[in-house]
Amino acid sequence: MIEPSRGFAVSEFETRLAEAQTQMQEQGLSAILLNTEPEVRYFSGFLSQFWQSPTRPWFMIIPASGKPIAVIPEIGRACMSNTWVKDIRTWDAPNPDDDGVSLLADTLSEIAGSNCTIGVMKGAESHLRMPLADYERLVTLLKGNPIQDCNELFRGLRVVKSEAEIDKIRYAAQAASRAFLQVPEFVSMGMSDRETFQAMKHELLNQGVDDVSYLVGGSGSGGYGDIISPPSQRKLQSGDVVILDTGCIWDGYFCDFDQNYSIDMPSEEVADAHRIIWDATEAGLEICKPGTTCAELFQTMNKAMGLGDDAGSVGRLGHGLGMQLTEHPSHAAFDQTVLQEGMVLTLEPGYEFAPGKMMVHEENIVVRAYGAELLSTRVSREIVVI
Repeated sequence: MIEPSRGFAVSEFETRLAEAQTQMQEQGLSAILLNTEPEVRYFSGFLSQFWQSPTRPWFMIIPASGKPIAVIPEIGRACMSNTWVKDIRTWDAPNPDDDGVSLLADTLSEIAGSNCTIGVMKGAESHLRMPLADYERLVTLLKGNPIQDCNELFRGLRVVKSEAEIDKIRYAAQAASRAFLQVPEFVSMGMSDRETFQAMKHELLNQGVDDVSYLVGGSGSGGYGDIISPPSQRKLQSGDVVILDTGCIWDGYFCDFDQNYSIDMPSEEVADAHRIIWDATEAGLEICKPGTTCAELFQTMNKAMGLGDDAGSVGRLGHGLGMQLTEHPSHAAFDQTVLQEGMVLTLEPGYEFAPGKMMVHEENIVVRAYGAELLSTRVSREIVVI
């Protein structure tokens, strides 16, 4: 597979900004304040692992007209200067007495003026990436500028991906798919879960992903239950079922899917459970087209597994995917989001086939006018035997 170009053309950012500013005008927003990594990167292309440090806050302001303005620690100036954003205002950080708050307040006042509404993300799946005390001080310095939730605005912008974004997700998914195909070559009976995870990470990197920031799973005799705990020293035995679930990154975009393996021939119960979740995924693929709702996707996959409206403890059967491992929307009974062409999603049915024994399967797709295009390589209906 040909490697896509890294980064984006300036026209990509110009399109994102224009769409945001159109909605800002409709909602009466004079500026939007962003301080989380995906949103800052969405409008700038600023890609850095330095976000993993919680010490310094980072800010970006989207004005009602004109280009984004970065208000960031001086340590990030050189990296931000490589993006299309040229108005970069910095302070020496960390500075516990005033960690960019005054500079941010002055910039917002300059852009928004007095008594003008400023947007901040407040809703589900968002967070405030600055000390709460600093945020409260910022609101005080803004002297009564109304603060409005703009969560839905950003969900609407990011939920549909450009072809350039889709290419990056596809590349990550295909690299991971190649690694999954190799699992029987480097996993064997007697290995520990920890050794299995380490071997999988090595293979994923060998296949060309930039990072393996998410790899969960586990094993169990005749099936598994817990798939999010750290890997243990438990040794793989005959009759075990192994799941590996990975979210790999390529150029800042995630894939997120899993595959199951049986150590030696599986029991009929395990083999049937794997066929059931494969069939549930297939049912989801068949209706995954523009106009279908996430709730309908959920109900279709649940029905294929012989279940009612209960999503069980996991709460959903898939989600959005992109710059974050999990994004809006959720395939759940409560989510009436209507699928649109260009949305990238996971289909992730989970089936409890015996008390405490789960079988989970996940694929990555993009919604096209004709239906679903697989980004991951479809697993076989029969569980793979090691």
